[in-house]
Formats: sequence, C-alpha cells, structure tokens
Amino acid sequence: MPSVSTAGVGVWSDDDLVSYLSIGHAPGHGTASGPMGEAVDHSLSKLAPEDIRAVVAYLRSVPATPSPDLPATLAPPAPASHRDGGTTPDPRGKMVFQGACVSCHGWTGESAISPFATLTGAWAVNDPGATNVAQIVISGTRRYTPDGAVSMPAFGNAYSDVEIAAVANYVTARFGAKGSQLTAQDVAELRKQTAE
Repeated sequence: MPSVSTAGVGVWSDDDLVSYLSIGHAPGHGTASGPMGEAVDHSLSKLAPEDIRAVVAYLRSVPATPSPDLPATLAPPAPASHRDGGTTPDPRGKMVFQGACVSCHGWTGESAISPFATLTGAWAVNDPGATNVAQIVISGTRRYTPDGAVSMPAFGNAYSDVEIAAVANYVTARFGAKGSQLTAQDVAELRKQTAE
C-alpha cells in the first residue's frame, strides 16, 4: 500500500490542501466541481482558517488507499501547437475542443483566463474513466470564488452523446496521462445521472 505521502492528496502540500478546501482550487492539482465544488462554496469556504488547517491535519492522519485507476504522476502541459499531442481515433473530439473549449482552456491546458479553467494537473483529465470531464461538459459548472463567480457553460444541449464522448476522450488524451475510451452509451448514462 502506498504511503500517505505518495498517494492521492498525500503528494499535495498543506498549503495546496488549504487552498483547495477554502477556495476550491489548488494550482497544479485542479479545481473542485460538482458536489465537491458545492461543498467548498456552501460550507468549507465559510470555515475559519484554523478550522481548515484542522481538516488538513485530519486528512494527514487518514491512511492512504491505493487507486489503481489513476496514474502515479500527472501529465505535463500539452504542446502549444494543436498539431502535436493528444490524438484520438475520432477527429470529432479535437473539432469540438477547437470550437467550444480552446478559447478558455488553451491548447496547452493552462488557461490564460482563470486558474480555475486550467486543465493541466487536474485529476479529472488524468482519470481514464473521464466521468467528471463528461459530466462537466454536459452540465457545466459554476463556482463562487473570493473574486466572484467563475463558470463554464453546459454543452449538453449543444452536442450529441457521440460528440461529448469524443471531446472527453480527446481532453484526457491531450491533457491527461492516459486517454479515455468513453462511448456515446456512457455519455447517455451520465446524462441520466445528471438529470436526477
């Protein structure tokens, strides 16, 4: 079993954990979204700094649990040119990314708009299941930060299940350690789950 210092948040510094829990973003690790984003926005961000530090101390006391599905190391930034890196068999993924995503996320995955939009280092793009990537594409996300609201629009009504699967597979291949194999059927199931 990996030690707490080499698995999951064990590789995060205390300051990274404090940032993630208090504002929902840790540089190089990604941004909280979905239920964790809601937990940060509506609860954790309201805690006093000493309480956040107590949560971090507690997390440090929890034994690490291996996660064989996630890579041991995260992928570095993608190449600046769209011609290099992250290819997938289905060209629709790159086409959707170029048309709807690149203006915020960039070809390298390091957003010039907001650190909350940076894909590089995010666990969601390093998860070969691509569940969180697809859910965020379908439903979008809205986060409340000390500087105001940050959001990504929902693209679930704009793109088909095939296109969302293709863009999720492209994003994980380009910005993650291992590309996903999401199918249109997987996306249809995720749509059902997000509608509940």
